[in-house]
Amino acid sequence: MSQRNPVLLAEAVGTAILIIGGPGPAILGGGIGTLGVALAFGLSLLIAVYLVGHVSGCHINPAVTFAMWVTKRMKGVDALWYAGAQVVGAAVGGGVIWAVLRFGETGNRAELFTAASNQYDAPFYRLAGVIVAEVALTALLVLVVLGVTKSAAVPAGFAAIPIGFTLALVHMISIPVDNTSVNPARSIATAIFAKSGASDDLWVFLVFPMVGALIGALAHQVMHGEKATLPLPSGGAAFLSGFGKALGSRPSTAKRPAARKGPSPMASFRSGFGKSSTPSAPAKKAPAKKARKR
Repeated sequence: MSQRNPVLLAEAVGTAILIIGGPGPAILGGGIGTLGVALAFGLSLLIAVYLVGHVSGCHINPAVTFAMWVTKRMKGVDALWYAGAQVVGAAVGGGVIWAVLRFGETGNRAELFTAASNQYDAPFYRLAGVIVAEVALTALLVLVVLGVTKSAAVPAGFAAIPIGFTLALVHMISIPVDNTSVNPARSIATAIFAKSGASDDLWVFLVFPMVGALIGALAHQVMHGEKATLPLPSGGAAFLSGFGKALGSRPSTAKRPAARKGPSPMASFRSGFGKSSTPSAPAKKAPAKKARKR
């Protein structure tokens, strides 16, 4: 079995838990209100972290995974695999809720999913307000996730608690605004089974949580004295070089930076929530022996 398989399964299972436990109570008609739904999201994340965090880090959110890539905690190819597993898990979670409604003989399944989907304009806020909320609140969530998984001040195993409470707070703030996304996989999960209007609005909740994640990741780097750099320039340079070759122009002669040495990507994933991601100090070199005089 590939080393990546358990990690991706963990991400899919964790995301399914978030969907079933988050929008699930609202769709199934629990009548728990805004506060209840917000706490349901926070508790679902808390449970998922303790269940699969030691396997994959329990990102269960493409925006969080994107932030991990920006801060160089994982490679781009692994981030894509993570995001794919999260979307699959979200669809499975949505499918479980749909099945409960279907076999429970509830006839308005699409309407229930639409009511729980992320949207803008009436009855929610206008697009500009939704964009501001998604960017700001996703940045806040990412700041907390990156901060508590790095800081030695948070004991191992306890990082899930502030992260779960942060997600609950974010939902308390923005459920009236747009039903709260801050997670593209969550938005996809309900849009799949909703009416077409929810699908039309989906692009907002795919794009702007990622913008917020980028801002949060760069802010984290600045706050912790790290060099705030985008991982895009090297890829952008490669793209431009290839584009130049296609046009017959001379490619860039700039040298690529040397590959970074460190732990394997899967090892870094398992640093997960509640463990420090600070790299260990390099080993000291042994002093050179003096040449013996004859």
